Amino acid sequence: MNITMIGTGYVGLVTGTCFAEFGHMVTCVDKVEEKITKLKEGVIPIYEPGLDTLVKKNISEGRLCFTTDITQAVPKADAVFIAVGTPSSRRGDGYADLTYIYDAAREVAAHLEGYTVVVDKSTVPVGTARQVSRIIAETNPKAEFDVASNPEFLREGAAISDFMRPDRVVIGIETERAEEILREIYMPLYLRDTPIVSTTIETAELAKYAANAFLAVKISFINEIANVCEAVGANVTDIAKAIGMDGRIGSKFLHPGPGYGGSCFPKDTLALMRIVQEHGENVRVVEAAVEVNAAQKARMVKKIREMVGGSVAGKTIAVLGLTFKPETDDMRDAPAATILPALLEKGARIKAHDPQGMEEARAYLPAGIEYQENAYQAAAEADCVVLMTEWNQYRALDLERIKTSMKAAVFVDLRNVYDPVRMKSLGFNYTGVGNR
Repeated sequence: MNITMIGTGYVGLVTGTCFAEFGHMVTCVDKVEEKITKLKEGVIPIYEPGLDTLVKKNISEGRLCFTTDITQAVPKADAVFIAVGTPSSRRGDGYADLTYIYDAAREVAAHLEGYTVVVDKSTVPVGTARQVSRIIAETNPKAEFDVASNPEFLREGAAISDFMRPDRVVIGIETERAEEILREIYMPLYLRDTPIVSTTIETAELAKYAANAFLAVKISFINEIANVCEAVGANVTDIAKAIGMDGRIGSKFLHPGPGYGGSCFPKDTLALMRIVQEHGENVRVVEAAVEVNAAQKARMVKKIREMVGGSVAGKTIAVLGLTFKPETDDMRDAPAATILPALLEKGARIKAHDPQGMEEARAYLPAGIEYQENAYQAAAEADCVVLMTEWNQYRALDLERIKTSMKAAVFVDLRNVYDPVRMKSLGFNYTGVGNR
């Protein structure tokens, strides 16, 4: 199949590359000439493990190409996937900004030739595909097309494996012809017995929001249980293990911490709330999860302050990990982006390290943070170490070396990476989340 991908951001680049790996001929289109030039050379603008290798391989084998020229990419396509950004509205009201989606629809419409399936791959509110269909029909009344919805369920840091071995593929369609093309595109997964859920367009659009909202609720739930554990002297790690063994609950996303972040959960929970409000309904559980998440980040600031004696003024805080999760350079809505400015405002000196996110962090965090080459440089002469993101390289630190280099052996483990008993036996004044 000939596939055109509009947008070379995270979703578009991963999806287009993986389609090429399936054997399809894929053209990725972006307006940013510098980005396209670098992609042609195999230079990847994001950090995603394994993606650079896969891009170079498929370029060299002739199945993947990049261009700024939409006029050449769209006419030959059997399917055009729109994978542009849908950021939260600049008004700050939680609504998804669909400007890029609708602009892309107009540009695609002008160059359609022959029957084409136009697929919304971006996360969009219910009703967006209908608007895309209207825009295309108005822009090019002669166009022969169907619009479909095919939400992505990719986890940053594991996107390639998620695409190649997904739990399911969801396609929202209205015609057998559109379904036939999408099933052919995903045929390699069908042969691996991957479930393909064919449904209405509106259902597909809502499915992504529902999935992310549920996971956000799960995270906020275990964080609230962690707070209860601290109050009563229980251990949240053991509780998470115990309830996670229940097949009805499952162990994933039952990891207490400083709150969720990233490009999806914060944006999608707010967007879902706005969609629901527009239809006169409510999602009180999701609303509560959003409130709990904000409170959890504030609670982490309080935890750090208490561990250094009640005030961070004049204290040196070493922060290990800045991105919202490991194996990504994404700083969007990362807990660090809330917690670190609050510490700086109260007079703390912050020395920070992250294996991949420091360049991005400079754009998201206030000036004054001192970025270090490794965890040990960050910890040197620090009054407190805060483990913010559970990168693998932080899981086996030389703790004796860390302790010896610090002014005071205070360790705040916001990801519960280390065993409290061992940490205390090593002489650390230690605290995690949901344990004492």
